[in-house]
Amino acid sequence: MLNPLNDSTFAAQSVAFTGTAGSVTGWPPGAQGVLVWADSPCYVVIGEGVTATTTNGTPIPSNTPIPFLVPLKVSGVWRVSAIQISAGGTLYAKPINGQ
Repeated sequence: MLNPLNDSTFAAQSVAFTGTAGSVTGWPPGAQGVLVWADSPCYVVIGEGVTATTTNGTPIPSNTPIPFLVPLKVSGVWRVSAIQISAGGTLYAKPINGQ
């Protein structure tokens, strides 16, 4: 079961991406995971100071929310970054905890 974090510290964020990666501004440590979806297929990476590329990202389909774990070694602000597979779009991300 997923539990969205409703504290304003963990608000949902979005960012546009194209052939150049887009990254949300990020969140402080504390979330166990993040729900990620996009309106166009893309590659995503999650962690501190990450930038998605077509070789380091996990591909996700469009319009399909996917939960990811936040890396255990996160000690500072972490973020989600995305880059297009074939067309630009918008990435959406919401921190969550499991239950």
